[in-house]
Amino acid sequence: MKTAFIGLGVMGFPMAGHLQAAGNAVTVFNRSPDKAARWVERHGGASRPTIAEAVAGAQLVCLCVGNDDDVRDVVAQALPAMEEGGVIVDHTTTSATVAREMDAAARTVGRWFVDAPVSGGQAGAENGQLTIMVGGDPAAYARVEPMLAAYAKAIRLLGPSGAGQLTKMCNQIAIAGVVQGVAEALHFAKRAGLPTDDVLAAISKGAAQSWQMENRWKTMSEGKFDFGFAVDWMRKDLGIALAEAAVNGANLQATALIDGFYGEVQGMGGHRWDTSSLVARLETPKS
Repeated sequence: MKTAFIGLGVMGFPMAGHLQAAGNAVTVFNRSPDKAARWVERHGGASRPTIAEAVAGAQLVCLCVGNDDDVRDVVAQALPAMEEGGVIVDHTTTSATVAREMDAAARTVGRWFVDAPVSGGQAGAENGQLTIMVGGDPAAYARVEPMLAAYAKAIRLLGPSGAGQLTKMCNQIAIAGVVQGVAEALHFAKRAGLPTDDVLAAISKGAAQSWQMENRWKTMSEGKFDFGFAVDWMRKDLGIALAEAAVNGANLQATALIDGFYGEVQGMGGHRWDTSSLVARLETPKS
Protein backbone atom coordinates (compact mmCIF):
# COMPACT_ATOMS: atom_id res chain seq x y z
CA MET A 1 0.00 0.00 0.00
CA LYS A 2 1.30 3.46 -0.88
CA THR A 3 1.85 4.98 2.54
CA ALA A 4 2.99 8.23 4.10
CA PHE A 5 4.17 8.67 7.68
CA ILE A 6 4.24 12.13 9.25
CA GLY A 7 6.28 12.67 12.43
CA LEU A 8 9.49 10.76 13.11
CA GLY A 9 9.93 11.14 16.85
CA VAL A 10 10.94 8.36 19.22
CA MET A 11 7.72 6.52 18.33
CA GLY A 12 7.15 7.45 14.71
CA PHE A 13 10.68 6.71 13.52
CA PRO A 14 10.56 2.96 14.29
CA MET A 15 6.85 2.63 13.46
CA ALA A 16 7.43 3.97 9.96
CA GLY A 17 10.37 1.59 9.66
CA HIS A 18 8.15 -1.40 10.44
CA LEU A 19 5.70 -0.30 7.73
CA GLN A 20 8.51 -0.12 5.19
CA ALA A 21 9.90 -3.50 6.26
CA ALA A 22 6.44 -5.03 5.82
CA GLY A 23 6.57 -4.24 2.10
CA ASN A 24 4.72 -0.92 1.93
CA ALA A 25 6.04 1.96 -0.17
CA VAL A 26 6.57 4.51 2.58
CA THR A 27 7.28 8.22 2.13
CA VAL A 28 8.03 10.23 5.26
CA PHE A 29 7.91 13.84 6.37
CA ASN A 30 9.41 15.37 9.47
CA ARG A 31 9.75 19.01 10.48
CA SER A 32 13.47 18.36 10.95
CA PRO A 33 14.65 17.25 7.48
CA ASP A 34 17.82 15.65 8.85
CA LYS A 35 15.76 13.14 10.82
CA ALA A 36 13.83 12.23 7.67
CA ALA A 37 17.13 11.76 5.84
CA ARG A 38 18.38 9.46 8.62
CA TRP A 39 15.19 7.44 8.36
CA VAL A 40 15.62 6.95 4.61
CA GLU A 41 19.26 5.99 5.11
CA ARG A 42 18.28 3.33 7.63
CA HIS A 43 15.03 2.01 6.21
CA GLY A 44 14.88 2.91 2.53
CA GLY A 45 11.67 4.47 1.23
CA ALA A 46 11.63 8.18 0.49
CA SER A 47 11.21 11.57 2.11
CA ARG A 48 9.64 14.77 0.82
CA PRO A 49 10.09 18.40 1.95
CA THR A 50 6.36 19.11 2.49
CA ILE A 51 3.41 17.20 3.90
CA ALA A 52 1.44 17.59 0.67
CA GLU A 53 4.28 16.06 -1.36
CA ALA A 54 4.78 13.24 1.13
CA VAL A 55 1.12 12.18 1.07
CA ALA A 56 0.49 12.73 -2.66
CA GLY A 57 -1.54 9.77 -3.90
CA ALA A 58 -1.15 7.88 -0.60
CA GLN A 59 -3.80 5.34 0.35
CA LEU A 60 -2.69 5.32 3.99
CA VAL A 61 -1.39 8.32 5.90
CA CYS A 62 -0.15 7.73 9.45
CA LEU A 63 0.78 10.54 11.78
CA CYS A 64 2.41 10.68 15.18
CA VAL A 65 2.86 14.33 16.10
CA GLY A 66 2.53 16.50 19.20
CA ASN A 67 -0.94 17.77 20.07
CA ASP A 68 -4.39 18.73 18.82
CA ASP A 69 -3.21 21.73 16.82
CA ASP A 70 -0.45 19.71 15.16
CA VAL A 71 -3.02 17.14 14.06
CA ARG A 72 -5.32 19.82 12.67
CA ASP A 73 -2.43 21.32 10.69
CA VAL A 74 -1.25 18.00 9.24
CA VAL A 75 -4.73 16.81 8.30
CA ALA A 76 -5.58 20.12 6.60
CA GLN A 77 -2.53 19.71 4.37
CA ALA A 78 -2.93 15.97 3.82
CA LEU A 79 -6.59 15.62 2.89
CA PRO A 80 -6.47 17.40 -0.50
CA ALA A 81 -3.30 15.58 -1.60
CA MET A 82 -3.94 11.96 -0.61
CA GLU A 83 -5.86 9.43 -2.65
CA GLU A 84 -9.64 9.66 -2.65
CA GLY A 85 -11.00 7.01 -0.31
CA GLY A 86 -7.70 6.88 1.55
CA VAL A 87 -7.42 6.61 5.32
CA ILE A 88 -5.62 8.84 7.80
CA VAL A 89 -4.55 6.99 10.94
CA ASP A 90 -3.65 9.31 13.80
CA HIS A 91 -1.37 7.77 16.43
CA THR A 92 -1.02 11.05 18.33
CA THR A 93 -2.57 11.21 21.79
CA THR A 94 -5.14 14.02 21.49
CA SER A 95 -8.57 15.01 22.71
CA ALA A 96 -11.56 13.04 21.49
CA THR A 97 -12.94 16.36 20.23
CA VAL A 98 -10.22 16.82 17.64
CA ALA A 99 -10.62 13.21 16.51
CA ARG A 100 -14.29 13.83 15.80
CA GLU A 101 -13.48 17.11 14.02
CA MET A 102 -10.94 15.40 11.76
CA ASP A 103 -13.29 12.51 11.04
CA ALA A 104 -15.97 14.96 9.90
CA ALA A 105 -13.47 16.92 7.78
CA ALA A 106 -12.23 13.74 6.09
CA ARG A 107 -15.72 12.51 5.28
CA THR A 108 -16.64 15.77 3.56
CA VAL A 109 -13.90 15.19 0.95
CA GLY A 110 -14.30 11.43 0.51
CA ARG A 111 -11.52 10.31 2.84
CA TRP A 112 -11.47 8.50 6.20
CA PHE A 113 -9.93 9.37 9.55
CA VAL A 114 -9.40 6.99 12.47
CA ASP A 115 -7.97 7.89 15.86
CA ALA A 116 -5.48 5.24 16.91
CA PRO A 117 -3.38 6.23 19.94
CA VAL A 118 -0.81 3.69 21.09
CA SER A 119 0.58 2.30 24.33
CA GLY A 120 3.87 0.51 24.85
CA GLY A 121 6.41 3.30 24.80
CA GLN A 122 9.58 3.60 22.77
CA ALA A 123 10.51 -0.04 23.38
CA GLY A 124 7.12 -1.17 22.11
CA ALA A 125 7.51 0.92 18.97
CA GLU A 126 11.02 -0.35 18.29
CA ASN A 127 10.03 -3.98 18.85
CA GLY A 128 6.73 -3.77 16.97
CA GLN A 129 4.80 -4.61 20.14
CA LEU A 130 2.45 -1.67 20.59
CA THR A 131 -1.17 -1.78 21.72
CA ILE A 132 -3.38 0.32 19.43
CA MET A 133 -6.76 1.68 20.55
CA VAL A 134 -8.91 2.66 17.57
CA GLY A 135 -11.98 4.80 17.04
CA GLY A 136 -13.63 5.24 13.67
CA ASP A 137 -15.63 3.66 10.87
CA PRO A 138 -15.47 -0.17 10.84
CA ALA A 139 -14.83 -0.28 7.08
CA ALA A 140 -11.91 2.13 7.36
CA TYR A 141 -10.53 0.16 10.30
CA ALA A 142 -10.76 -3.13 8.40
CA ARG A 143 -8.81 -1.60 5.53
CA VAL A 144 -5.86 -0.45 7.63
CA GLU A 145 -5.74 -3.10 10.38
CA PRO A 146 -3.35 -5.38 8.41
CA MET A 147 -0.96 -2.45 7.94
CA LEU A 148 -1.00 -1.48 11.61
CA ALA A 149 -0.14 -5.05 12.55
CA ALA A 150 3.41 -4.27 11.37
CA TYR A 151 4.09 -2.60 14.72
CA ALA A 152 1.36 -3.90 17.01
CA LYS A 153 0.81 -6.87 19.29
CA ALA A 154 -2.83 -5.90 19.88
CA ILE A 155 -5.27 -3.74 17.90
CA ARG A 156 -8.88 -3.16 18.88
CA LEU A 157 -11.68 -1.06 17.44
CA LEU A 158 -13.45 0.50 20.45
CA GLY A 159 -16.25 2.40 18.76
CA PRO A 160 -16.89 5.47 16.61
CA SER A 161 -14.57 8.41 16.14
CA GLY A 162 -13.04 9.52 19.42
CA ALA A 163 -13.36 6.13 21.13
CA GLY A 164 -9.67 5.39 20.63
CA GLN A 165 -8.66 8.61 22.34
CA LEU A 166 -11.11 8.06 25.19
CA THR A 167 -9.64 4.59 25.73
CA LYS A 168 -6.12 6.05 25.76
CA MET A 169 -7.30 8.38 28.52
CA CYS A 170 -8.39 5.31 30.51
CA ASN A 171 -4.94 3.85 29.88
CA GLN A 172 -3.12 6.92 31.21
CA ILE A 173 -5.42 7.25 34.22
CA ALA A 174 -4.65 3.66 35.17
CA ILE A 175 -0.91 4.03 34.61
CA ALA A 176 -0.72 7.16 36.76
CA GLY A 177 -2.33 5.37 39.69
CA VAL A 178 -0.13 2.31 39.33
CA VAL A 179 3.11 4.32 39.11
CA GLN A 180 2.20 6.29 42.22
CA GLY A 181 1.41 3.07 44.05
CA VAL A 182 4.73 1.49 43.05
CA ALA A 183 6.58 4.66 44.05
CA GLU A 184 4.99 4.70 47.49
CA ALA A 185 5.59 0.97 48.01
CA LEU A 186 9.27 1.36 47.15
CA HIS A 187 9.59 4.46 49.33
CA PHE A 188 7.94 2.66 52.24
CA ALA A 189 10.20 -0.39 51.81
CA LYS A 190 13.30 1.80 51.99
CA ARG A 191 12.07 3.64 55.09
CA ALA A 192 11.25 0.31 56.72
CA GLY A 193 14.82 -0.91 56.12
CA LEU A 194 13.75 -3.77 53.85
CA PRO A 195 15.91 -5.18 51.01
CA THR A 196 14.06 -3.66 48.09
CA ASP A 197 15.02 -6.30 45.52
CA ASP A 198 13.71 -9.01 47.81
CA VAL A 199 10.50 -7.05 48.36
CA LEU A 200 10.05 -6.86 44.60
CA ALA A 201 10.67 -10.59 44.23
CA ALA A 202 7.99 -11.27 46.82
CA ILE A 203 5.19 -8.87 45.95
CA SER A 204 5.57 -9.00 42.15
CA LYS A 205 4.42 -12.63 42.23
CA GLY A 206 1.12 -11.77 43.86
CA ALA A 207 -1.81 -9.45 43.31
CA ALA A 208 0.42 -6.35 43.35
CA GLN A 209 2.17 -7.39 40.14
CA SER A 210 2.16 -4.87 37.29
CA TRP A 211 4.20 -3.92 34.23
CA GLN A 212 5.38 -0.82 36.04
CA MET A 213 6.57 -2.83 39.02
CA GLU A 214 8.36 -5.44 36.91
CA ASN A 215 10.03 -2.92 34.59
CA ARG A 216 10.56 0.19 36.71
CA TRP A 217 11.11 -0.91 40.33
CA LYS A 218 14.88 -1.37 39.98
CA THR A 219 15.52 1.89 38.10
CA MET A 220 13.24 3.76 40.50
CA SER A 221 15.24 2.32 43.41
CA GLU A 222 18.46 3.49 41.75
CA GLY A 223 17.10 6.94 40.92
CA LYS A 224 17.51 6.48 37.16
CA PHE A 225 14.97 8.31 35.03
CA ASP A 226 16.80 9.37 31.85
CA PHE A 227 14.70 7.19 29.51
CA GLY A 228 11.12 6.21 28.77
CA PHE A 229 7.90 8.22 28.62
CA ALA A 230 8.58 11.82 29.60
CA VAL A 231 6.80 13.58 32.45
CA ASP A 232 5.90 16.45 30.09
CA TRP A 233 4.07 14.01 27.83
CA MET A 234 2.27 12.39 30.74
CA ARG A 235 1.06 15.75 32.01
CA LYS A 236 -0.24 16.56 28.54
CA ASP A 237 -2.13 13.25 28.48
CA LEU A 238 -3.51 13.62 32.00
CA GLY A 239 -4.58 17.16 31.17
CA ILE A 240 -6.61 15.81 28.25
CA ALA A 241 -8.22 13.20 30.50
CA LEU A 242 -9.06 15.74 33.22
CA ALA A 243 -10.56 18.11 30.66
CA GLU A 244 -12.73 15.30 29.29
CA ALA A 245 -13.79 14.36 32.83
CA ALA A 246 -14.92 17.93 33.42
CA VAL A 247 -17.31 17.46 30.49
CA ASN A 248 -18.57 13.93 31.12
CA GLY A 249 -18.75 14.21 34.90
CA ALA A 250 -16.22 11.51 35.76
CA ASN A 251 -14.67 11.84 39.21
CA LEU A 252 -10.89 11.63 38.80
CA GLN A 253 -9.72 12.66 42.27
CA ALA A 254 -6.58 10.50 42.33
CA THR A 255 -5.67 11.41 38.76
CA ALA A 256 -5.87 15.12 39.55
CA LEU A 257 -3.72 14.60 42.64
CA ILE A 258 -1.08 12.62 40.74
CA ASP A 259 -1.07 15.18 37.94
CA GLY A 260 -0.09 17.70 40.62
CA PHE A 261 2.67 15.36 41.80
CA TYR A 262 4.03 15.30 38.25
CA GLY A 263 3.97 19.09 38.37
CA GLU A 264 6.26 18.88 41.39
CA VAL A 265 8.61 16.61 39.43
CA GLN A 266 8.69 19.20 36.65
CA GLY A 267 9.60 21.77 39.28
CA MET A 268 12.54 19.55 40.23
CA GLY A 269 13.78 19.77 36.62
CA GLY A 270 12.31 16.43 35.61
CA HIS A 271 10.44 17.52 32.49
CA ARG A 272 12.04 14.79 30.36
CA TRP A 273 12.42 12.19 33.10
CA ASP A 274 10.51 8.92 32.79
CA THR A 275 7.11 8.85 34.48
CA SER A 276 8.51 6.53 37.15
CA SER A 277 10.25 9.63 38.56
CA LEU A 278 7.23 10.12 40.82
CA VAL A 279 9.37 8.36 43.42
CA ALA A 280 11.92 11.20 43.24
CA ARG A 281 9.56 13.65 44.94
CA LEU A 282 9.12 11.15 47.79
CA GLU A 283 12.85 10.66 48.19
CA THR A 284 13.70 14.37 48.05
CA PRO A 285 13.61 16.10 51.44
CA LYS A 286 11.07 18.91 51.58
CA SER A 287 12.57 22.30 52.39
